[in-house]
Amino acid sequence: MSAASSSLPTPAALSPFDAPPLAGEGTWSPAGRRVAGVPAIYETTLVPPGGTQPAGIAWMDTRLLSARLYSGSVSPGGGPYAYTAPIQPAQAASLVAAFNGGFIMNVAGGGYYTEGRVVDPLVVGAASLVIYAGGGVTVGAWGSDVTMTPNVVSVRQNLVPLVAGGRPTPQASSPDWQAWGATCGATSCAASVPGIEHQWRSGVGVTADGALVYVEGPALDPLQLAQLLVAAGVVRGMQLDINPDWPVLATYDPPTPGGLAAPSNGSKLVPSSVQGPWTFFEAWWARDFITMSVRSTVAG
Repeated sequence: MSAASSSLPTPAALSPFDAPPLAGEGTWSPAGRRVAGVPAIYETTLVPPGGTQPAGIAWMDTRLLSARLYSGSVSPGGGPYAYTAPIQPAQAASLVAAFNGGFIMNVAGGGYYTEGRVVDPLVVGAASLVIYAGGGVTVGAWGSDVTMTPNVVSVRQNLVPLVAGGRPTPQASSPDWQAWGATCGATSCAASVPGIEHQWRSGVGVTADGALVYVEGPALDPLQLAQLLVAAGVVRGMQLDINPDWPVLATYDPPTPGGLAAPSNGSKLVPSSVQGPWTFFEAWWARDFITMSVRSTVAG
């Protein structure tokens, strides 16, 4: 089967929340390595409701891409792991994108399962990114939307759902924004500096037809993050990591079809993010992340 015949429908343009829109706002552009000549990732920007700075949005075709969870010595800890930074050449040959995971486990409010073992116990009701044998991936509440089956190879939980039923959850709309994690201050992450509500945040979710959507922005509250996910068609979504040093999505576009993804051919979703295409290729990177790679069944 060709990549074109097996791919999801190209995402429709998104409507900006406010007028006048910024240049290119809501218009998708292909990003990253093509899969048998077909774009598997599209990116755009949207300014959230009431916001002033654009957030980046990446739409990923899960029929063309397979997901894998990479684990770190800090999150979740408890290694060693077969898949950990730096990404090795064997995996770089099919890598299309990578993005950050969630909180360190003592504040994640959930568990972590990968490589055949429970690193931290899974929590019923927790927001969960679930990866299946073969690389399929989805997002949902543990115990209802998603459960353990023989086909599950990785579960990364982080807090509670941010989007459910195609709309922000009541918790996303709560004035208790601190429930979504401790944030840095406006100019410092020192513990003595009060955190601010509108801070770097990232999130991920799935659309009704199974596409994976990632959102990252520099000045977001939890509700705005949820609203951006919903605007991009997400029906179930979760917050990932927050604060300036952690959120990042990078795509890779080697000059040849079978070339190795590398920092030199990578691009950031949000140009101002602290991390970048190099992050996942550094041995010192100690946090979990997710890779999206060419599915072997559509690589030819």
